[in-house]
Amino acid sequence: MADDTKTMNMIEAINSAMDVMLGRDDKVVVLGEDVGYFGGVFRATAGLQKKHGKTRVFDTPINECGIIGVAVGMGAYGLRPVPEIQFADYIYPGLDQLVSEAARLRYRSANDFICPMTVRTPFGGGIFGGQTHSQSPESIMTHICGVKTVIPSNPYDAKGLLIAAIEDNDPVVFLEPKRIYNGPFSGYYDRPVEPWSKHAASAVPEGYYRIDLGKAATVREGEAVTVLAYGTMVHVAKTIIDEMGADAEILDLRTLLPLDIEAIEASVKKTGRCLIIHEATRTSGFGAELAALVQERCFYHLEAPVERVTGFDTPYPHSLEWAYFPGPVRIATALSKILKD
Repeated sequence: MADDTKTMNMIEAINSAMDVMLGRDDKVVVLGEDVGYFGGVFRATAGLQKKHGKTRVFDTPINECGIIGVAVGMGAYGLRPVPEIQFADYIYPGLDQLVSEAARLRYRSANDFICPMTVRTPFGGGIFGGQTHSQSPESIMTHICGVKTVIPSNPYDAKGLLIAAIEDNDPVVFLEPKRIYNGPFSGYYDRPVEPWSKHAASAVPEGYYRIDLGKAATVREGEAVTVLAYGTMVHVAKTIIDEMGADAEILDLRTLLPLDIEAIEASVKKTGRCLIIHEATRTSGFGAELAALVQERCFYHLEAPVERVTGFDTPYPHSLEWAYFPGPVRIATALSKILKD
């Protein structure tokens, strides 16, 4: 692991991860819409083409099915492609290639072929992107057998997890919470934005390091309730809990598949209560799976029903962004309820 650290936001940390892997492994290639000369819509690939060349970092047509399909072929032939889907909302045209080809390749070939590809894509709301630039499709990804799903919540984790994803021999969907690209988010949209430079997790090693997939992180220790969150909602939950002075333990899941069920089980058995927070649609959201697992494994330790605070079962509304977003009022209400039950 590199000793020298540099203050980075999440965009810079993600860029650094790809830079490190492009330098370490000549089988790594980066592709996607505008990722080359332009450096990506959020500049996550800025400077990589100039440094590593047009055959290692290159632009593609606006064709998500083609991007994923080409990456599958690359993986089968021994490369480690890192395709970018410009917004997670547009990953759907590539789902057939992702589900029927990438996720099944190892199984259908009896391990003769693998598909070591990492699909990077920004997701989630909080930037007034409207219904087609704010979706959170993580539960769809976790439903695909053979695909791993990763969601970082800070720059340090983003780099370490992305390196681990690129090195993994199976396809990984790496969902990047775009609301926290440039700084953590408290959930209060009317407060000044806090930069990552004020956050300890912005100290990122400049060289190689990895964070193994499938390991949750305890963001805050507590005894009264376990809060399960990932991505942007980790920071929103921590802000509200600190303001309330609640004795809550926050687990940042970091990877949804593989899931660190042991850490979840240990925390819920300790606290006896569980609150799940995510921005995605409520029905069949990943919170439903988490609630089922907690119920199955911790039933005799639960002192109250498992609670969920989520997005609503509607398209993401542009004009009602902050009513949809699981913010301070709804989280505080749910916390108060579960602590009283």
